[in-house]
Amino acid sequence: MTERPDIPPVLSGRLVGDTHLLPIRVYYEDTDFSARVYHASYLRFMERGRTELLRAAEVAQSDLHTEMGGLAFVVRKMAIDFLGAALMDDVLTIVTRPKEMRGASMTLFQEVRRGEDILVTAEVTVAAVRGGRAVRIPDELRSALTPLAE
Repeated sequence: MTERPDIPPVLSGRLVGDTHLLPIRVYYEDTDFSARVYHASYLRFMERGRTELLRAAEVAQSDLHTEMGGLAFVVRKMAIDFLGAALMDDVLTIVTRPKEMRGASMTLFQEVRRGEDILVTAEVTVAAVRGGRAVRIPDELRSALTPLAE
């Protein structure tokens, strides 16, 4: 992972056991005309959670792309349940937990919480791709992520 001493660690959230916690504040740009979070904003919040989980495992997505021949993760499948609404200025926690790792894919469980209230749950399957084709998750990446998925 590329060290960035200019970025405080709090921006990346924190890893607690196998679970990554990322605080996010809701801004005006995240809301719709009713001042509630627009549904697609939750997808962006969860994408940040998955990215910061990788960073917590000492794997930066930018490094994957440059050092592993253009490797990237793409969302293959997502099942999402909207249970409540967040409002402008709320502080949310994006909870990300690896669930299962297979050859070229990984399934993660995610929640968006406001305090103890669960607002959104999602099960997300991401696939490793290179040049537009699915590829096996490289062993060094697998070894960094597997302890979290067990």
